[in-house]
Amino acid sequence: MKRWQTKDSLVDLLCSLVEYPSITGSQAEIALVEYLFHQLSERTYFQQNPEHIKLHPLDDGRRLLTALVKQGNSSDTVVLLSHFDVVGVDDFGSKKNLAFHPKALTQDYHRYFDELPDPVQEDIQTGEWLFGRGIMDMKAGLTVHLSMLEKAMDGEFDGNILLLTVPDEEVNSLGMLQALPALTELREAEQLTYRACLNGEPMFSQYPGDPHNYVYSGSIGKLLPGFFCYGKETHVGEPFAGLNANLMVSYIAQELELNESFIETVGNETTPPPVSLMQRDLKEEYSVQTPQAAVAMYNVLYLKQSTREINEKLLHAAYRASKRITGHYKSKADAFHQEKPGLEFPEMDVNVLMYEELYEEAVSRYGSHEVERIQNLLISQREKGDREFSTLLVHELAALCKDLAPMIVLFYSPPFYPSVSSKQDPYIQNTLAYVKDYTRKHYYLDLEEIEFFPGLSDLSFIGPSTSQAPIGTMLDNMPLKGKGYDLSESMLQTLQMPILNVGPRGKDPHQWTERLELSYSFEYLPDILTNTIHHLLKNPAP
Repeated sequence: MKRWQTKDSLVDLLCSLVEYPSITGSQAEIALVEYLFHQLSERTYFQQNPEHIKLHPLDDGRRLLTALVKQGNSSDTVVLLSHFDVVGVDDFGSKKNLAFHPKALTQDYHRYFDELPDPVQEDIQTGEWLFGRGIMDMKAGLTVHLSMLEKAMDGEFDGNILLLTVPDEEVNSLGMLQALPALTELREAEQLTYRACLNGEPMFSQYPGDPHNYVYSGSIGKLLPGFFCYGKETHVGEPFAGLNANLMVSYIAQELELNESFIETVGNETTPPPVSLMQRDLKEEYSVQTPQAAVAMYNVLYLKQSTREINEKLLHAAYRASKRITGHYKSKADAFHQEKPGLEFPEMDVNVLMYEELYEEAVSRYGSHEVERIQNLLISQREKGDREFSTLLVHELAALCKDLAPMIVLFYSPPFYPSVSSKQDPYIQNTLAYVKDYTRKHYYLDLEEIEFFPGLSDLSFIGPSTSQAPIGTMLDNMPLKGKGYDLSESMLQTLQMPILNVGPRGKDPHQWTERLELSYSFEYLPDILTNTIHHLLKNPAP
């Protein structure tokens, strides 16, 4: 059987993984993990210890993989974390059919060299870059982790190595959420002590042309707040008899988009301001009735703020939008009144509610059994993704309480990523200091530590939280809580461990120019990771 310990063998292994078009939610996402299971099951260690490798099912039929290599009676264990799903390939345009064939795609880019952006031309000329979807994010990290698992089978480490690779990281992190109970069960069954979780996400450039190399001691947090705007429908011939939901959501956009009050700086790291990821009305067909409902969702990143603090900022933004909407309507109604004196217009005061308040109002009117019945009926007919379904659940409650309209309802949708960090952990700081010193001495390269991995990662569900404030307010205002998205504070607290991220070098994740630099990733990194694991196991935290 071919081993995974040389640059060429790692490139071949990587290409075999990339050739599975494992876009989140696709059949190939299921096929790839079965391929990994098959590859590892053929190894002598797992033939002798078949109970140490397992496919764990998610509720939707997808599966995650755990592969444990134990050394004697040792309990000390390092978890190697990765994901094997990737984003789509529409951005590749005419090259879409080559997106999952790295060698062929790279050769094609050589042929059309003059059409490539200048930074890509500079890289491709070196002959050390390989292109393809998922090659950087993050099948290269998984590839190197597989080589570490192989080393563990050879008895390289004085402790245990647990490979954990999951689906769905790119959408909702359902794979990692399901991994939490799987890791807990494995810990109890095998009497393991999880010393640290070592992620293999790639380095992210801090700016265009960034030449630096990075390691990470934490991972950035993310909220996805939604603003459901429920207006009052009317005929376009009588516009002042109602309130257009599109007008309402436009004022939400003015309050949230790029709002500097959400920017957070910790040390030299700064979050970008919120940006809209989705905004539209919910009218399904054309008519001369104004849209009754609209929704907008915003990407909000954070470092050390609490979710409660962020919720207060979001709520204040909604109140400001409410006042501006009312003022806009009144000023336009007054202007129209000048042209058509004698007309009377209704008041259009806009209510602001949290989802939990709207839910309680619906229950007070119709009873909990009826509200649950309605929501369960919607669940049984569920066809669309979590964002769409969250919106639908809010819409249904708003329709039950439509006399409260016009209203803005603040709610949350998956995915949610807690902000986590081990920067203050002496165990991780000692390890990173060793890794940086080792890399400098052996490869004449400087690794710079960044506290928060900026690309979002599954470390968020396993690392120490940066805020001790509870996340209950956010979860209680998530319509999907307990309805397909099962995350609780207790889940996040039961399996916390020190974390760090030491990954390959690449560029342009989620772009058609996504690429991996091979010398660092497959010559230097395997050695660096080997010594990182040695240090973690030989110097365990007290």
